[in-house]
Amino acid sequence: MNELNFRVATEDDAAQLQQLVESAFRAEDSRKGWTDDLGLSSTFRLDVQEIIAMITKADSVMLMATSNENTLVGSIGSSKRDANYARLFMLAVDTSQQRGGIGRQVLAYAEDYCQRTWGVTTLGLNALSNRKQLISWYSRRGYKMTGETTPFPREKSGNLVLPDGLCFVEFEKVLGIAPAEQAT
Repeated sequence: MNELNFRVATEDDAAQLQQLVESAFRAEDSRKGWTDDLGLSSTFRLDVQEIIAMITKADSVMLMATSNENTLVGSIGSSKRDANYARLFMLAVDTSQQRGGIGRQVLAYAEDYCQRTWGVTTLGLNALSNRKQLISWYSRRGYKMTGETTPFPREKSGNLVLPDGLCFVEFEKVLGIAPAEQAT
């Protein structure tokens, strides 16, 4: 596994981040259940202005992971919600680099960043309810389902026919506790 370099994104990075996130979210994958079977990836769009808003918002960051060649290979967003809680969002890995442990490293760095920088003790994130393998992946990283769900923004999916129960499954992780301890 290559050594990654991490830094906080600036407005100058917005276009590059937009390309990474869009390509990662649109990627096709042969593993059943890893990417959606609903055609959502083909309709996913992210405006550069949305990335700039995340970068410039107070208590919000986009973290970038670059290879030793200074090539962007992964990113994740985070926003502090209160003194003890932050949300992670839009974890993305370059499609040519997936399955190499980069996502795990980016997630771990974001957890450490939130704890060091903001002093938070709990992180939250969500995953699309039909992404069973992604849900399992987050569970193996120590995230526990809260039992809560968030509605899927159907207005952003165009004319796609989506299952009635499609939603985001909410997760939380208490920082400083090993994944094996959280499973009990």
